[in-house]
Amino acid sequence: MVQRIDSGRAPEPVGAYPHARRVGGLLFLSGVGPRKRDSKEIPGVELDADGNIVSYDIEVQCRSVFENVRFILEDAGSAWENMVDVTVFLTNMKADFAAFNRLYAEYFGDVRPCRTTVEVNALPTPIAIELKVIATL
Repeated sequence: MVQRIDSGRAPEPVGAYPHARRVGGLLFLSGVGPRKRDSKEIPGVELDADGNIVSYDIEVQCRSVFENVRFILEDAGSAWENMVDVTVFLTNMKADFAAFNRLYAEYFGDVRPCRTTVEVNALPTPIAIELKVIATL
């Protein structure tokens, strides 16, 4: 059985995809960023008039991303503790990895899912981090 999952608490997807898909006993989350629901606000990001990033706070973005992941997991009937694999996309590994890694240890320390972290040139919106998650139900 394949089921589409849409969270009422996580930010709306920026494209034609669901927050997650349930397949058997697994939950596959689409990429999750730090935006807030019903808002174009991106926590920790200051944009200029043209929508370009002027400055950002990776710690604020990380905390918001982690909260959004939790919302989707819970709304799908899973839990934070059920994560088995996390793929992390950072736009500036050199500047942000140490802070990200410290916060990751704080939030994921007891769960310890498998993790892959990659640097990307850009993400679809002006954000510095996105997570892709697989969890059990």
